[in-house]
Amino acid sequence: MTVKSPCIDVCAIDGKTGFCTGCFRTREEIRDWKKMTDHRRHEILNEKSRRRAKVKREPQIAKLKS
Repeated sequence: MTVKSPCIDVCAIDGKTGFCTGCFRTREEIRDWKKMTDHRRHEILNEKSRRRAKVKREPQIAKLKS
């Protein structure tokens, strides 16, 4: 069974992490999704929590530097 795209139509790339703020994939992962194996897709999906935390953590670090 093919792994569905995690896209939620919130397409904005975070400048610091390079992850989409909607699905937490990189531009390359978004572009290549249809060509990837299901194994690779699962790897990306399994990283979602870590990536989400990194995107949310980055703005707080920027605020501390101000």
